[in-house]
Amino acid sequence: MVQATRFTCGGFAVGISFSHAVFDGQGAAQFLTAVGELARGLQVPSVTPVWDRDAIPDPPSPPPPQLTEFRLVTQVADISAESIARVKDEFKQAAATSRGEVCSTFDAVTAVLFKCRALALASALPDDAAVRVAFAAGTRHLLHGVLLAVDGYYGNCVYLACVTKAGKAVREASLAEVVGAVREAKEAVPARFAGWMRGVDHYDVPLDYSTVTVSDWSRVGFHEVDYGFGAPGYVFPLNDHVNFVASLNYVRPPAPKRGGIRVVLRCVEEPHAAAFAVELAKFA
Repeated sequence: MVQATRFTCGGFAVGISFSHAVFDGQGAAQFLTAVGELARGLQVPSVTPVWDRDAIPDPPSPPPPQLTEFRLVTQVADISAESIARVKDEFKQAAATSRGEVCSTFDAVTAVLFKCRALALASALPDDAAVRVAFAAGTRHLLHGVLLAVDGYYGNCVYLACVTKAGKAVREASLAEVVGAVREAKEAVPARFAGWMRGVDHYDVPLDYSTVTVSDWSRVGFHEVDYGFGAPGYVFPLNDHVNFVASLNYVRPPAPKRGGIRVVLRCVEEPHAAAFAVELAKFA
C-alpha cells in the first residue's frame, strides 16, 4: 500500500507498506523508482521488471522459529563520517589485513553497533552467552544463469548472514577484530546460499533478545527515487509495531547532516536503552 501526504508548505511525504514475501528493500526501491519514472513522463521504466520467481529453487524449509514479543524502544543515532573513517583506519592497520582486505562503511558501522549493543547488554547476559548480529545480504548477483535477467528482478532475494560470538568476547574485542568477524560472515554467503539452493543448508539464526538484525537502506535505491521533484530529503523506516525482532536500519542522515550513517534502532528494551545510547554517543 502506498500513501502520499501533501503539506500546506508544498512538500509531501510518500509512505509505503510492503511485505518481504513480495520483495526486499532493493525490489521495493526498484518499484518506487519505476513509479517515479512513469510520474515524470517515461513511457516504460528504465529497468524492465523481472519476476521469474519460479526459476529460483524452493527447497524444504525448517519449522518456523519460536518468536518472543519484546518491549523494544525506538532510538536514533548518528555514526559520524569521522568515526567510520577511524574504524576503517584501525582495521587497515591491524595485522589481519595482510591479505589486502578493505573495510567498507557497512562493515565499520555494523562492528560499532554490534559492540555497543553487547556492552549495553552486559548486565543482562552471562559472559559466555552468545550474542549475534545478522544481516540481509543481497544474492541477486549469485543467480546469473538462474534468472533470465538479474538486474530487473524485484522479488525477495536476500540471505541472512550471521556473526555469533560470546558476549564477553565482543565486549573485549577491538573494533578491527569485530570488523573481521563481519567480513568473514559476508564472505561465507555465496557458499551458504548455494547450500540453501541445494536444500542442504538452512537459516539458523535464533530470533531471541541476544540477536540483532541489520537492514542497510542507505544504498538500495530509496534515496534516489524521484517523482519529479528531486531526490527525497529523508528516508526512514517505521517499524514500531514489530516487537519480535531486534532490528537496526541504516539510512542516510537528512540533508542538513549529510555524511556518516543514521541508524534507526529498535533493538533494546528500556532497561538497556540508556547504556546503549551512551555507548553510541562515543561515535556521533
